Amino acid sequence: MRNLFFLLLILTLTSCGKSELNWLILSPNNLEGLTNLKFLISGLTTTIYISVVSIIISMIIGFIVAIPSLAKSRFLTYINIGYVEIVRAIPLLVLILWIYYGLPIMTGISFSPFISGIIALSISESAFQAEIFRAGINSIKKSQWEAGSSLGLSFFRKLRLVILPQAIKNILPAIGNQFVYVLKMSSLVSIIGIGDLTRKANELVVTTYRPLEIYTFLILEYLVLILIVSFLVRKLEKKLNKD
Repeated sequence: MRNLFFLLLILTLTSCGKSELNWLILSPNNLEGLTNLKFLISGLTTTIYISVVSIIISMIIGFIVAIPSLAKSRFLTYINIGYVEIVRAIPLLVLILWIYYGLPIMTGISFSPFISGIIALSISESAFQAEIFRAGINSIKKSQWEAGSSLGLSFFRKLRLVILPQAIKNILPAIGNQFVYVLKMSSLVSIIGIGDLTRKANELVVTTYRPLEIYTFLILEYLVLILIVSFLVRKLEKKLNKD
């Protein structure tokens, strides 16, 4: 990933002299370029915020949805399977549009673009989180459940005190990958007017008519952001493994 970043950076810099490119519109050495850079980067906070909030909410929903799959009841298991399969089958873009445009027509309840984006991302991601939690919990040996029972712990206390601390170590890489996925998919919320990185880039393209330079810079923004997140996840994973 580090080599890929430097390769893209070198290709970008070496192409600056080509006549069809005009990197001055993003140069910090002139007023117009500096203004454009600030405008593009201003969407970073929104992208990070909506992604972090969505992944947290999706983890809570996913954990709740995963619990019925641990039961011996077929009915509860089917609830888990039904939710996961239905939500995963709905494209995220369609879900965003339906919540923002369709839900008010059906129920009379409307949300702001920002809240609609978070709801859509959280629901869509929760199905994947449910499968991650289910697989992580099932990876713990039955002897750990039996040990909790021998201590007289209830089901939820066994889950919270014995099983989850061990399962988190197993599922952390998958959760980290899903956070990267949410960061990338958050670009779709720009379609309902949220001022994230992609929306800012689209707006600047309309005013400057320089899509190649702006979208190249957008790629670099996402690349740097995701590389940082991946690095932090690996550091956390190593720390948990040492503990």
